[in-house]
Amino acid sequence: MKREYHKWYSPNLEKEMELLVFGHAGTKVVFFPPRMGRFYDYENWSIIAAIEHKITNGDLQIYCVDSVDLESFYNSFCHPGHRIYRHIQYEKYVLEEVLTLANLINPNPNIISAGCSLGAYHAVNVAMRHPHLFCKVVGMSGRYDLTKSNGYFQDLLSGYHNDFIYFNMPNQYLKNIEDPTLIHQLKQMDIVLTIGKEDPFLQSNHKLCGILDEKQIPYQLFEWDEEAHKACYWRKMANLYL
Repeated sequence: MKREYHKWYSPNLEKEMELLVFGHAGTKVVFFPPRMGRFYDYENWSIIAAIEHKITNGDLQIYCVDSVDLESFYNSFCHPGHRIYRHIQYEKYVLEEVLTLANLINPNPNIISAGCSLGAYHAVNVAMRHPHLFCKVVGMSGRYDLTKSNGYFQDLLSGYHNDFIYFNMPNQYLKNIEDPTLIHQLKQMDIVLTIGKEDPFLQSNHKLCGILDEKQIPYQLFEWDEEAHKACYWRKMANLYL
């Protein structure tokens, strides 16, 4: 299996960023790491190994990106307005830098957005905001409104709210979209959500599905037994749904 390491100074984030690319051809997958995760986590946790056959066959090419969660949503030392601003910079890094690299490496026009845990939020949010860029999105064990507290998982914006936050929380902005072009693009995208029946984010997934139902946007929801919020489950999910 072909493996490449890339590192460059990101003008959007004003810091060096790293990523790993697995595979030589096929549909490109931008794979967001879990909460406060790193670009090498999916390799270390054998999630890449679980889909190696799809990679070596040339079906998928995986781009494991890094996160800046400790500088954005999990930076409790800065104002929530800065947290969401840093997240917006991160999205620009993915769209303007990572996708540019991916398109240079691989001319295949199809791109999947995918992730686990907070990575599922990143994957779903970027795909829902820019559906013309993605053919599919896979959210595994995700939370789709980071302003809602749920047990151990707190409101990551500390009660603060503005338009930037609103337009980056899928369970908030999707219910109010009216643009027929955007709705059509969302309907063309393959949307896959998977979550454990005991996962604290189960209701967040149900809410997102309810919004998609209201907009008549097709999707698939798979509920797994138990919490299913760890690498041993994500290996199986990635193999099934990517």
